[in-house]
Amino acid sequence: MTVGSIPHPKLSLNQATVKYADLERAIAVTAGAGIGSIGLWREPVTEVGLARAAELVADSGLRVSSLCRGGFFTAFEGATRRASLDDNRAAIEETATLAAAGAPGSAAVLVLVAGGLPAGSRDLVGARERVRDAIAELEPAARASGVTLAIEPLHPMYVADRAVVSTLEQAIDIAVQFPAESVGVVVDTFHVWWDPAVLAQIARAGAGGRIASYQVCDWLTPLPADVLLARGMMGDGHIDFGPLTRAVAAAGYRGDIEVEIFNQAVWDADPGEIATLTARMFAEHVSSLWA
Repeated sequence: MTVGSIPHPKLSLNQATVKYADLERAIAVTAGAGIGSIGLWREPVTEVGLARAAELVADSGLRVSSLCRGGFFTAFEGATRRASLDDNRAAIEETATLAAAGAPGSAAVLVLVAGGLPAGSRDLVGARERVRDAIAELEPAARASGVTLAIEPLHPMYVADRAVVSTLEQAIDIAVQFPAESVGVVVDTFHVWWDPAVLAQIARAGAGGRIASYQVCDWLTPLPADVLLARGMMGDGHIDFGPLTRAVAAAGYRGDIEVEIFNQAVWDADPGEIATLTARMFAEHVSSLWA
């Protein structure tokens, strides 16, 4: 719970929520709102360069809760797949560097989005096998760097073009084939709230020490033409955060909780105002439920 107007100590502002702010401003508005942690994205990091990004993080005093994103593993064997794996190796190094630059309690977590079906393919089973095989290739490098590869299941409406891993159960089934310290899962309310098995799967993930990140935002209707932008501020949509948040806490997760929102109206607003609003809505709808 908050103390007065002080944001909950586990709140993290995912950089996607203030998409149009460059890295320096995103860090500034996060710290300015009293939020202690930030979830970073690779594109803004690349814009300034990894060394400068690490310097900005170190100077801010913020924790780093994750780096988004790696993944996109479903291409058939060939140059495209090899390039993807090389890019993920670079992302592992970036994750380790940024987490080391962050304040104590930073997490070296690289969020993975599996990727959709390759052009012309309808083979979901084969695509999921290639996701597993890619993680098998990357896991030794992640373990050596102290990085956790965090598989994020996406809502089934994204299965064709973004993520053939659609449920928490599918994500855990892949993760358990590897050490818990190097491969885990992301619990994102937007993507899992609909799943009748989600509470049991959160407990399963927690029992194995597999929850690497907890992300929150709301589900808005009517869905926009670009369904990627259907995320809303907590309390503005249909998700019951109570059961999910209590389940994640009961499962033993003690890391930061990221607010990650893809929403055009949120992006168009002033980033500082959004950071402040995020802290307030998080206090009203999420942190009051945290054990």
